[in-house]
Amino acid sequence: MPRKPRFFVPGLATHIVQRGHNRQAIFFDDSDYRVFLSLLSKARDRYPSDVHAYVLMTNHVHILATPSGKQSISQLMQYLGRQYVPYINKKYSRSGTLWEGRFKASVVETSSYLLACYRYIEMNPVRAGMVCQPNDYPWSSFRKNALQEKNGLITEHPEYESLGENSTERATCYRLLFAEQLSDEKLTTLRMHTQSGTPLGNAKFRKEVEATLSIKTGYPARGRPKRAGRKSGLADKGL
Repeated sequence: MPRKPRFFVPGLATHIVQRGHNRQAIFFDDSDYRVFLSLLSKARDRYPSDVHAYVLMTNHVHILATPSGKQSISQLMQYLGRQYVPYINKKYSRSGTLWEGRFKASVVETSSYLLACYRYIEMNPVRAGMVCQPNDYPWSSFRKNALQEKNGLITEHPEYESLGENSTERATCYRLLFAEQLSDEKLTTLRMHTQSGTPLGNAKFRKEVEATLSIKTGYPARGRPKRAGRKSGLADKGL
């Protein structure tokens, strides 16, 4: 069976998810997280993309990025795989794959879902029960986006910039977004579209993506996405 095509549009933000094989760990100590972020920074520069948000969980990662080219996202993720997997295998005397198949990705409509996607990503450690507040987790973009902590990896998306006239106003307004939890319906929608790879947005947005790519993008599968058994502990609760 041929692989389902991915839908990337230069200039449109994309939510990317990469999981460990069998939901096993992909990070084992703090230095692994730092190496991954360094590689992500290099990949972003090599295959031009703007990274807006991310979270590195124990056994999976989420990245929100806007590619400059049609192949930028695929090239960025391939680079991460080619560099990070050998690093882990050598360091921990292991062999074989680290990832659970291909990464998942979904183009995100700006006006309806982009800031929700930011929140979905940066609240992962809280939903997983790893921390009480997103600012308590060191391996996400929350401290940059909400607290103005220096982070050279992050580029503000225009939708984020629209939150205020300066960085202080933007960070304040951004923090206020986290006072309200994402609804179960929105969480399910985000997960379904990322899992299926279909554009996340209304019918007009989907048609615009299809017109740009000259291809039908289809629809996400109905119902909640399937979840594997949890063998990896709390970190596996984050999605």
